[in-house]
Amino acid sequence: MGRFPIFSARDTSRRIAEADSVAVIGLGRFGSSLALELMASGTEVLGIDNHEELVQSLNGELTQVVRADATKPEVLAQLALDEFDRVVVAIGNDVSASILTCSVLLNMKSPVIWAKAVNDQHGLILEQLGVQHVIYPEKDMGRRVAHLVRGAALDYIEVAKGYALVKAPVPGIFQGVALGATDLRKTHRVTVAAFQHGDQPWTNADNATVLVEGDTILIVGATADAEAFAQLR
Repeated sequence: MGRFPIFSARDTSRRIAEADSVAVIGLGRFGSSLALELMASGTEVLGIDNHEELVQSLNGELTQVVRADATKPEVLAQLALDEFDRVVVAIGNDVSASILTCSVLLNMKSPVIWAKAVNDQHGLILEQLGVQHVIYPEKDMGRRVAHLVRGAALDYIEVAKGYALVKAPVPGIFQGVALGATDLRKTHRVTVAAFQHGDQPWTNADNATVLVEGDTILIVGATADAEAFAQLR
């Protein structure tokens, strides 16, 4: 691990690219959090940023971290970005740099690009360029928190537009009864996918599952239905 001069980093970058690896361009709050989480999951990460303090802060934390201007084709070529299967452009404070970087990567035929968008206009431009995955961290987090604030859900994940996975306490009216006897899907249009009793591991639920007070459940269904079920008592 460590930080290398850009031109001596070429061979190291190629070695990383051959493994289960991701290149992350832009090491601000979102990019650094993403890069560290990838490392924790066993994925090798090449981190790139143009700010020395950000590069220094991750020195030794990522497989390789380089200070470089990712808007320049020759720089990304030297870092063998075309040999990575997945590249994340996490640049958020400079929309022009984000767009230029994605354009360079697309011209290099990088297989899969994930790019952060700071607003809808930025995201539209990235999509028009041909970026395969455009993500909106701030918008998505704001929407998730809004759902948590307004209801009884303990956690909320939107699987697709209008469809969600909701974590919630088990309603009292469904305690002590086998799920198969509740006619849950017909009456509430949701499915209890899994449950947790106290500190025990999560367990897949089935028709024979009997939930008790204190259990936590994962509810799957249309967003409105899942949230309504989470508010039952």
